[in-house]
Amino acid sequence: MTARLSVQGITHSYGKKPALNNVGFSLEKGSFCALLGPNGAGKSTLFSILTRLFVPDAGDVSVAGQSLSRAPGKALAQIGVVFQQPTLDLDLTVRRNLKYFAALHGMSGTVADKRIKAVLERVSMSERMHEKVRALNGGHRRRMEIARALIHEPQVLLLDEPTVGLDAATRQAITGHVHDLAAEQDLTVLWATHLVDEVRDNDRLIVLHKGIVLADGSAAGIADGMNLQSRFLEMTGGRE
Repeated sequence: MTARLSVQGITHSYGKKPALNNVGFSLEKGSFCALLGPNGAGKSTLFSILTRLFVPDAGDVSVAGQSLSRAPGKALAQIGVVFQQPTLDLDLTVRRNLKYFAALHGMSGTVADKRIKAVLERVSMSERMHEKVRALNGGHRRRMEIARALIHEPQVLLLDEPTVGLDAATRQAITGHVHDLAAEQDLTVLWATHLVDEVRDNDRLIVLHKGIVLADGSAAGIADGMNLQSRFLEMTGGRE
């Protein structure tokens, strides 16, 4: 079976400072994978490479069988992204924000309207369609960004620290919702975080530290009978 997302030997440096060293893993459809690492571990650098903002010094990425280096357009078309920093137009309504993004993907008219309706239903935001983004709370803004990332029906969803700045209850709700999307929609999800409480025991877990993959397996297996937070801090030298 072809992996939905395949990361092969990614190495990248900023000048003489190494950021990623031979990072590799593959994810199948419908999988939720937490990329867990302390601040400065290389998570955002990896996401910049996965979204073609950076070109790695070595290695390659394949999305749904398409090489990011040899066929970037086809590979990127299968990716939806929620970046750490919000990128919404606060003075437009939810619908107008999504309409603009749909147009960037070449969708207009009834096709765009159907997609907007569908993605808002998927993130339980239909009743907010005509509200300005400025009026939404942090959790609803994040849900809207997830809807925007799904509007072109990608096979892979990347989320880079998507719950930063949200309270604990809202973080839990957003995390649970994305888990449901992976299970119900066969989405492949890569969720970058430094927060252990966003990881479930049966999640695929990749621990990244100083640009190196320290562990790759189930969260419960990596914890190996320990509290996951204690295990994570032990592996990364006490940094969270």
